[in-house]
Amino acid sequence: MIKSMTGYGKGEAANDSYKFKVEIKAVNHRYSDISIKIPRQISYLEERIRKVIKNEIHRGKVDVYINLEYINESDVEVKVDIPLAKAYKTSLEKLKMELNLSDEIRLNNVLAMPEIVRTDKKDLDEDFIWNILKDALNTALENIISMRTAEGMELKKDIIIKLHNIEEAVQAIEERSPIVVLEYKEKLKERINSILDDNILLDDDKLCNEIAFFADKSSIDEELVRLDSHIKQFKNILDENEPIGRKLDFLIQELNREINTIGSKANDIVIPKYVVNIKSEIEKIREQIQNIE
Repeated sequence: MIKSMTGYGKGEAANDSYKFKVEIKAVNHRYSDISIKIPRQISYLEERIRKVIKNEIHRGKVDVYINLEYINESDVEVKVDIPLAKAYKTSLEKLKMELNLSDEIRLNNVLAMPEIVRTDKKDLDEDFIWNILKDALNTALENIISMRTAEGMELKKDIIIKLHNIEEAVQAIEERSPIVVLEYKEKLKERINSILDDNILLDDDKLCNEIAFFADKSSIDEELVRLDSHIKQFKNILDENEPIGRKLDFLIQELNREINTIGSKANDIVIPKYVVNIKSEIEKIREQIQNIE
């Protein structure tokens, strides 16, 4: 199913000890680029997280934010560096004496010094933690995929409309193409007759050769066949259940190549108008598929 590369998803999960909140934001990107912001004490889970995300999101710039909240106080240890506190107190007393100050040294003066009180979080059991985090991560992924899918379906509808417009223009070119040679034949006869004397006969063989040369030079049959084929391929790819952005990106280049060739070969005043319309629709589709996974 077609998916957009942009989206947002959030998930939460908790037990008696821990609560996880996971946020995933994604925007379009040429390749897969996953950035994970994770608390230091569970950094060992980063590769697991990355693997789960890669299985669900195949293309785009993805930012993952993971927040861990300790619910059970027993999982947090508060440590006081007594020797360091004594050293600070001794230094403050010495400073007080040197500066001849009368202020008392209080507990808050010592606590204000760096590294006196340190909060440590106990080592966490990897599997136990992962089971909680995985629930929050899966919920966030479900939400972002739902958003990406919904936007992808809107993109698909819009692309199909534009493909239909291209098909109509291609059909008009197909109907116009044979007429171009006939018109050239008539115009060529008129020009030749206008410059020849009435007593000079028109060489039909040379005229036929000239018309045949023009018809061969301006023939766009192959390009029209390939255009039809590319459009059918495009529609089929839109229904595939896998990442299709790169396929569509390649195919849109082929569509553009064929219509450019038609524009350069068609010696006509009508066909270029259809070519311009088709190129406009192709460019709009190109912009749309830049956001398809």
